[in-house]
Parts: sequence; structure tokens; C-alpha cells
Amino acid sequence: MPLVVFMRGVNVGSAKRFQPKLLARELGHLGVSNLGAAGTFVVRGTLAESALRAEFLRRLPFACELMVCQGRDLLKLAAAEPFPASPESPDLRRFVTVLAKRPRSPPALPWSYPAGDQWQVKLVGLSGRFVLCHWRRLGGRSVLEPNGVVEKQFGVRATTRNWNTILRICDALQEQPQGRRI
Repeated sequence: MPLVVFMRGVNVGSAKRFQPKLLARELGHLGVSNLGAAGTFVVRGTLAESALRAEFLRRLPFACELMVCQGRDLLKLAAAEPFPASPESPDLRRFVTVLAKRPRSPPALPWSYPAGDQWQVKLVGLSGRFVLCHWRRLGGRSVLEPNGVVEKQFGVRATTRNWNTILRICDALQEQPQGRRI
């Protein structure tokens, strides 16, 4: 089964900028496909995770954290439909945070920050290394990012993607690449 690579903190603001499309091309011999500017890749080649990490990091002009997951784990998450009763809107979005490792003692969920009716980030579930959350925009208030809230609450480094991105990854995992057999 393919692997999925999530880069943490790249192409945000002016730091750690690179062109994911070019990196995927350089790693084409490993069957790497780029799924967006945030540093999300599907890897169809067979390579140990440590060797895959080394291949990615060797080609980047900066230090970077990578969260590597089995594609089947993302497919299983999506098949469970973890957000069935929560449609996305401009003011309410669904996110999945990929933890660098499983937390030793996860917090009781659901959990909101800030607490009460004025929450902006609500952690609603945990599946392996995936934290499910809602993000809500409240008027002109400062905007909290789900990733920072999850990292603080779980005590684990992480990177966050929109649920729609996770679904795009799952679509890519289910596609048969042209000219290759899996």
C-alpha cells in the first residue's frame, strides 16, 4: 500500500518555501505524486520509511519535519465518515491533524478551545495518529489555528490538513497510476 507524506510548516508565510511539484518530479523514481502546495505527497514506490524520509530531506534546502502514514490508514479513516453530521461552511471547517506519533495519554474528547460557547477549535475525535477537529471563525476575533491547539493539548508535534484534502488523498490512493502496476 502506498505511503502518504505530510510536511510540517512548509510554504507558510515566507519561511521554508519550495515547489512541491518539482520535488515530486525529482522523486518520480519512487512513484511520488504531489497533492498541493502545503507539502502533501502520495508515494507508490516500495521503500522503507527511514529511506523515504532521507530521500525527501536530502532534496530540501531546509530542515523539515515529515509525518509519514500508511495510505490504508487514511482510507480507513475516510471510510468511517468521521464528520457525517457536520457540513463545511465558510465559518465552520473540518480538519484532520496528523500526529508525529500516537499520544501516550490522549485527552478526553470532545474538547474545545476556548471552553464554552465561544470556541474556535473543537477536538472531536482521535483515530490512531489522526485528530479530528472543527475550526470556527467567530467575527473579528483573532483566529486560532487547529494545529497549535492540537500540539499543545496532545504534547506531540503535528501537521494539519483540511478534510477535503484528506478526501483528495484518498481519491489519489484509489487511482491506478498510468503505466504502473501496484
